Amino acid sequence: MSKFDAIRPFYDSEVNDGIKSVIHHPMMKALMHFTFPEMEESTWVEQLLKTHSIRDFQVNFIYQSVQKVLQRSSEGLTTSGFEKLEKNTSYLFISNHRDIILDTSLLNVSLFDHGFVMTASAIGDNLVKKDFLLKLSKLNRNFLVQRGLPPRELLQSSKLMAEYIAQLLLRENRSVWIAQREGRTKDGNDATHQGVLKMLAMGSDETQVMDYFKKIKIVPVSISYEYDPTDALKMPQLMAEANNEVYIKEKNEDFITLLSGIMGQKKRIHIHVGSVLDTEIEAIKAKEDNSNKQIQCLAQAIDDSILNSYKLWPTNYIAFDILNQTNQFSSEYTENEKQLFERRLELKIDVTNATMVESFLAMYANPVVNKLKYGNA
Repeated sequence: MSKFDAIRPFYDSEVNDGIKSVIHHPMMKALMHFTFPEMEESTWVEQLLKTHSIRDFQVNFIYQSVQKVLQRSSEGLTTSGFEKLEKNTSYLFISNHRDIILDTSLLNVSLFDHGFVMTASAIGDNLVKKDFLLKLSKLNRNFLVQRGLPPRELLQSSKLMAEYIAQLLLRENRSVWIAQREGRTKDGNDATHQGVLKMLAMGSDETQVMDYFKKIKIVPVSISYEYDPTDALKMPQLMAEANNEVYIKEKNEDFITLLSGIMGQKKRIHIHVGSVLDTEIEAIKAKEDNSNKQIQCLAQAIDDSILNSYKLWPTNYIAFDILNQTNQFSSEYTENEKQLFERRLELKIDVTNATMVESFLAMYANPVVNKLKYGNA
């Protein structure tokens, strides 16, 4: 028994049994038919039954599924920054969070394509309540973030997760992906929650927490979607917030959002991996000796990297210009691209609701606003 059993993915020795337990599940069949439409069912069943490691499952099945998603719902994925990473080195990838499943899946596809080891990835346990999804996540090297616990249990759970992340990074030489915040960015403002860094700090084996952050090699990751496939689904929550109301999720909302993110139209996607935060951490140590202030500065350093390297698309510039009734960025898009964006706006939301229109546009425009602060929009 390991103290991490409640949150860890399958060990390789458990993979085959895990596969056998879900192989005839309707959702597994749907996933395989989607991924291998030309293949006889007996062929993929036979291949799955021969699978005995997470890596084989990811490379032979999930990687292919993600490629199919990209083919069907995007105009391609581009990447930058991977040449700065070193092979056989574990990194803590902290990324902005736009899509439940795709952010981490696309990073793993990119890592694999560039010859790096794929990550273990954090996933909220609220997303894997169904037994099939839980098993699939454990086959895909996800570890669980336990949500909705009372304060005392939450503290214990955070410490357990921090220790597990430390074990992966420092003892198993396994990279880890974690989002910069709990829950996806709904309004286009990507910001690192200090609570995420405080949780990570609980796994520290150093007297100075910044020495630990330096040791685990933090790499900020910026992921940019030309179209957010779940833009309209984010509206009810944004409307509730605009009206100072408490937002309560619908019963299957997470699952619907998850599917929409995977299959919804995204057009172009770009992933940029930043440099390891090394000199930044040294500068923070030299400037601040209060650990809370240090964590605040580290969150800012992650944000600076993510916002600076966020790729702006025509949709971002169009939304900014419409929202601000300007032509400031008209050279960044065509009239046709603008008409397509306006058509999407009309199809997706109630355009007679001014607050809703403003929220929808701001979701796309805020990355431009953030870039302008750095002088590189």
